[in-house]
Amino acid sequence: MKLEFYVGLMSGTSLDGVDAVLVEFGPRSPRIASSAHHPFDPALRAELLALNTPGEDEIERAAVTGNELARCYAAAVASLLKTSALRRQEIRAIGCHGQTVRHHPERGYTLQIGNAALLAELAGIRVVSDFRSRDVAAGGQGAPLAPAFHAALFGSREESRTVLNLGGIANLTFLARDGSVAGFDCGPGNCLMDSWCAAHLGEPFDRGGEWAAGGGVDDELLGRLLQEPYFALPPPKSTGRDHFNEVWLRARLGDALEPRSVQATLLELTARSIAEAVGRHCPATARVIACGGGTGNSALMARLGELLRPVELETSDRHGIHPQLVEATAFAWLARQTLRNEPGNLPSVTGARGPRVLGAVYPP
Repeated sequence: MKLEFYVGLMSGTSLDGVDAVLVEFGPRSPRIASSAHHPFDPALRAELLALNTPGEDEIERAAVTGNELARCYAAAVASLLKTSALRRQEIRAIGCHGQTVRHHPERGYTLQIGNAALLAELAGIRVVSDFRSRDVAAGGQGAPLAPAFHAALFGSREESRTVLNLGGIANLTFLARDGSVAGFDCGPGNCLMDSWCAAHLGEPFDRGGEWAAGGGVDDELLGRLLQEPYFALPPPKSTGRDHFNEVWLRARLGDALEPRSVQATLLELTARSIAEAVGRHCPATARVIACGGGTGNSALMARLGELLRPVELETSDRHGIHPQLVEATAFAWLARQTLRNEPGNLPSVTGARGPRVLGAVYPP
C-alpha cells in the first residue's frame, strides 16, 4: 500500500490555538510524522470567544476573523513542512475543522469559520473542511465526529473501552467489544474552568489544576450546576461554548462565593458529569482513554480517577499518540475519508439518517 500524507488542523473550544499534525497513512495505524502548535494571539482569542454569543456586526466580524484564522492555519502548515522532508505537492489534503462559533443542530445548522478557500490559496494544498454540515443536513447532531476515528485507533475485541476527549467541551466515545460505537458530548470540559481562571487570575487556564486544588467544593453551587437539563438528556446530543459559558455560570452562582471555591466546584462539576455519563451510557467499560488538553490538569485527572474507579483511567500516550494530537489526527483521517468517498460520520453517534461522506473540498 502506497504511503499517503495528510495534514490535520484542530482549534477547539479551549481557544488556546491550532494543533497541527502531519500524518502518514499506510498499511498499519496512522503515524504522526511531525506536529506543531500555533498559539492564538490574545486579540484573536478574545474575538473568537465573543463570537460565541450574539453581538454587534457579527457577519463582518466573523468574516474578518475567519480570514485571520486561515492565516494562522497556513502558518501552522508551514511549520509542519519546515520540520519534514516533504514538499507541499506530496500532501494529499489538509483536513481543517475550523473554529465553531455557533452550534444549533436542533435548528438545523452548525457554523465553523476559518475560510478554507483562503487557506487553500495560502498553503497551495487541497483543503477539506466544513465536516459537520452534511451530518446536520441528514438530521444528525454534526458532533462529535471523532468517534469513527477513535474506533479505528482504539477499538478492541478483548474489552469495552471509552475514549474521553477533554477539550473545552468533554465528549465520550464508547467502543463496545462487539464493535458497536456510541458517542456524545457530556458537558463542560475545560471551558468553564478556563473562563473563570481568566476572569480572576488573568491566566488562560489553571495550570495543573493547582488553583482549584487549593479550594473547597461548594456543595450547594455544585447541586445547582448539576441540575442543568442537558446532563439528563439521552444521546445523541452535542453542545458547545454557546451553551456552557460565563452567562450560564453566573445565572447559577447565587450568593457571592470565594473565587477559588468556585474554581474547585467547576473542576468537580466536570469530573462528576463525566463520571456519571460513563456510568450511565458506557456499560461494562474496562478502561477510559483520555486525550485533549485537559489531560494536563493533574488535579482533574486525579479526581476523575477516583470517581471512575474501578474503571482504569489512562491517557492516549499509552496507545502511541500524544493526548494533545488525537483530535487533529482525527481531522486528517476525516479528510482522507472524504477523498476516498467514504463516510466520516457514525449515525449511532450523531443520530443522522445514515452514513454520509462529509466535507467540502477546495482545490489548491
